[in-house]
Parts: sequence; structure tokens; C-alpha cells
Amino acid sequence: MKIIIYGANEMANAVATELFEDHDVIVIDPDQKKLDNFLRLDVGVMCADALSIKILKEAEVGKSDAFIAVSENDEKNIIACLMAKQVSNIQTVCFVHKKESLESLNSLKDEHRTSYAQCIENIIWPQKLLVQEIFKIITVPDAVDVENFAHGRARLFEYRIKEDSELLHKQLKDCYFNSEVLVVGIVRNDELFIPNGSSVFCLNDKVILMGTPIGLDIAASELFESKGTVKKIAIIGGGSVGYELAAELERTSMNLKVIESDYERCEELSLKLQKPLILNGSGTSLELLEQEEIGKCDVVVAITNNDEKNLLCSLLSKQLGTKKVITRVSQSMTANLFERVGVDVAISQTEACVNEIKNRIMDYRAGVLATVERGQGEILEIQLKSDFEAKKLMDIKLPIPCVIAIVRRGSKVIIPKGSTVIEPNDRLLVFTKTDDVIAVKEYFE
Repeated sequence: MKIIIYGANEMANAVATELFEDHDVIVIDPDQKKLDNFLRLDVGVMCADALSIKILKEAEVGKSDAFIAVSENDEKNIIACLMAKQVSNIQTVCFVHKKESLESLNSLKDEHRTSYAQCIENIIWPQKLLVQEIFKIITVPDAVDVENFAHGRARLFEYRIKEDSELLHKQLKDCYFNSEVLVVGIVRNDELFIPNGSSVFCLNDKVILMGTPIGLDIAASELFESKGTVKKIAIIGGGSVGYELAAELERTSMNLKVIESDYERCEELSLKLQKPLILNGSGTSLELLEQEEIGKCDVVVAITNNDEKNLLCSLLSKQLGTKKVITRVSQSMTANLFERVGVDVAISQTEACVNEIKNRIMDYRAGVLATVERGQGEILEIQLKSDFEAKKLMDIKLPIPCVIAIVRRGSKVIIPKGSTVIEPNDRLLVFTKTDDVIAVKEYFE
């Protein structure tokens, strides 16, 4: 694919880094100094502004497959995408950073179905992606990742093996999991692998489970001590992401606190939010955290725009006794480091956006339902053809390690065993490593 990226910022760098090895990438920005940061990559650069049809033609947008506008200016991103559409029928991805921009585009689509707004196929609001990821993890005690499939009738949970875990040092074949759950992956030292019966669970491993909601809840309570519900939450950082998360959480019955260092921002939050307690202070103040009994919180979310501050807030909260700490980080490499020093869950907004872009514009990713472990694993949905030969799962000889975790047959969700018969027109949810996605698809085709 040929891909044009407008805006030479951190997000553009992450997208280009992910795509340049397999695709022809060109980055457009009017600031040459920003473009210099891309010289280490094998990408083309243009020092210009993509708001001109002339510039877009020079960049050969008519011969390109995707146009991604990631600048910090919403209006410029929108105009650039619309200009690209005037030149060709290119697929567009538009980043917006203000809620008002997103609402305006959606309003135009609703009111004028043939308007230019419809030309922007993909609109990404990075803060909302991050909020959605955090919200899913908050609602499941002890889980470090959560994904939903089949309209909520199938789920993925990820848990860390702790010192008191019943699974520690046991082989998978010797561990009991109820019939509604399958172990599909293990992450050890930041590396994902597909386990077999002889795989041993080690300290600090992350175990990836797929199954029905009820089956996963039972497994969580029996094996990972996930008992009870999340009742008390503290959010450190009341910026745009902190506000959106608090707005989502105040719809629940959870007891919520928001700690924000800027007094004027606290006043704004107190007017916008009804239920949460808004506190003016620093999340790095041990005195404040002790005074507000942060150690008794079920979850603390450190969500400021500063990685170092988030890490300090997280470690102080863990030291005081907080059960789970979720931390916002700028990059996936930073996330791995944070989790190694004691943070339960570190989430990168940039990584979430890159995965979203790949899911939307890459042809080979059609059918990819979710990406896990920072792009190492993926869940595919594969529709079997009507002439597929029915056979038992144990008789399907897959050429690469993967797990058929869910079988969807009409409205029915089946957690398969070796004796389960796979039938024509079944939809399979398959867990595999990202490097093996194409091989899995080719096998079933």
C-alpha cells in the first residue's frame, strides 16, 4: 500500500514506524525540523502543507491507498482529508482532539447523508480510545486486559500470575479450568506464545483466557481471587482524558475521586461532573494520598500527560495498598518498563491509535477483532465456507500454533473441545500471534 501521513508529530512517527517496512509511506508537514525526525526511517518526506490540492497531487495522492491526517489541528485534519477526497477516492483517516470536532462531523453526517463529512470514512478521537480501554479493565477486578466479542457473549480476560496463585509452577494439563474457558496465550518477559499441555505457569506470567462471561467470572473467582466488585476509584489527572473517564464512571455506582493540580480546572470539573469528589492537589503528594485513603481504593488511574508523574503517582499508590493501578504512558516501550517496576496495567494512547489505524485500513487485517499484548497477538473471526467438510476439532491439523477459542453457530456461542464438530458456515474466533495471521487465513481459505 501507498500511505500518506499529514503531520510530523509523535503520532505520525509511531504510525510511520509501524508501517514503513511493508508499505510505501510519505510524510507531509510544513516544518522541516519536524520532518528531520523521520530521516531514520525509509519514508518519503515533503515540506509543505497538505491543505493544497496542488501539493496533494505532487504527493501522488491519486495513486495512494490511504491518507492519514494526524496533526494537532482538528480543522486542518478535516480540510486535508476533504481535499484528498477531491483528488481521488482515497481512504481517509482523520484524527480529532476536541469533542466538539467529533460532534460536528457526526452531526453533518446525520443531517446531510451526501455531505463531504461522509467522505471521511474513519474518524479517530485518541482520548476516547484510551478511555474505552481503561473503562473495560476497571470493570473486571484484577484483570490487566479485557476484550468483548459476539455482542458480549464471548470475552477475553488477561491475568498476571502472582506468588499466591494456584497455577504457579504447574503445567497447563494439570490445572482445572471450567468447560466455558480456554487458555489461549501466555506472555513471559514481554513475549507472547501459544501454550500446550506441558506449558508451565511461571511467576509474573500473564495468562490470556477466552470464553463465555459466566465461565470467565468463575475462573476469575476460583483462580485469580477476583471476588467482589470495584467500588472505590481515584483518578489522578483531570485533563480531557481524566474528565471523559470520570464522565463514563459516574454512570455507575462506583465511589469516585478526581485529583487535579490546577485549581481552575477543578472548578470546571465540579461544574461538569455531578457525582465525583473533585480534589485540588498533586497526585505525587504522599500526604494528600494518605489523607484521602488512596490505599483503600480498588483502582487508581494515573492519567496525567506526564509519564514520570504518572509513574510516581502509581508507585506511591501501590505502596499505600491500592489493589490495582492503571497508568497512562506515551509509548508501548515505556509501558513494558512501567509494568516491570510494579504498575499493574500500563496503557499507551499512541499504541491504541496505531492498532485502530491498522484495523481500519489494512486489507489483510479484515476480520481482525482485537489486538492484544502491544500488537503481538490477534483475535480473528473466520467465516467457514458452505462447502467446508465437517470434522472434529481434534482432526483439524493447523500448520501454525493458534487456538480456535470460540465457535459461533447462528446465535449460539460454543467453547470448543477436541470432540466438538466444526461445521460449514460456522464462524471461528481464532487466537494467534500477529506474525501468523496471514497463514491462518490462508489455511481456512
